Amino acid sequence: MLIIDGKKVSSDLKAEMKVRVDENRAATGKVPGLTVIIVGEDPASQVYVRNKAKSCVEIGMNSTVVEMPASTSEEELLAKIDELNNDPDVHGILVQQPLPKQIDEFAVTLAIDPAKDVDGFHPENLGRLVMGHLDKCFVSCTPYGILELLGRYGIETKGKHCVVVGRSNIVGKPMANLMLQKLEATNCTVTICHSATKDIPSYTRQADILIAAIGKAHFITADMVKPGAVVIDVGINRIDDPTTKSGSRLVGDVDYDGLCNVASAMTPVPGGVGPMTIAMLLKNTLQSFERSNGLQ
Repeated sequence: MLIIDGKKVSSDLKAEMKVRVDENRAATGKVPGLTVIIVGEDPASQVYVRNKAKSCVEIGMNSTVVEMPASTSEEELLAKIDELNNDPDVHGILVQQPLPKQIDEFAVTLAIDPAKDVDGFHPENLGRLVMGHLDKCFVSCTPYGILELLGRYGIETKGKHCVVVGRSNIVGKPMANLMLQKLEATNCTVTICHSATKDIPSYTRQADILIAAIGKAHFITADMVKPGAVVIDVGINRIDDPTTKSGSRLVGDVDYDGLCNVASAMTPVPGGVGPMTIAMLLKNTLQSFERSNGLQ
């Protein structure tokens, strides 16, 4: 079985982007700038934000973290976003989720300039994705990363049956729309399964490419997968494991060990899709910089 190594691909991508950042700096005297806003003190969010900032520094981008207290009002957050929208040195704006209850997440999404929405969540970017204008939008980072993995590993997609398990706005819906596009790297027949789908295994067993993004540990088992299928595991679930120092470990939505003799290729967890999400965030920020400076 082929292991699709997201850690290696993300490392390769960062090296390639560093070259572009250096070339752009030489040509313009400027570098891309990513600003991440974190509201409150969620520990997991703080770790994730630190990782994003570290990755920016690795490839020569400017990274700024704006920390706001949990008591921040929606108006205060929207005012900060407006300030960043109008800052020419900021090319990507990301508001870390989750947000405190007093803040409407959709209002925040709408407030970000679509040209700086490097998360790809703004309705304008999502609409352009659905219409196939991928050169004029930002694609959500996790689906974009999966597409990059499929391309880098030379996995044939044209005419294949892609089954996406999960319908979130962050992964499932954009992923399905991406795989539908008439592109060299997609062009699939797509089926979406979700919590209300009856007999999910009857659909997953038809998949040439199975993308699991349902958020349930080991949900996809060997009997649910067609022999030779390519399996992409988006899930990150923490389960108890008394054999580890921490007493727990991370697993995906797929029973990795059970599928090793069934799938032709598969992403591990951790080290598969996860590292690609941050890499594609950086790529979107670099694209934003290049668009704003007429470098594309």
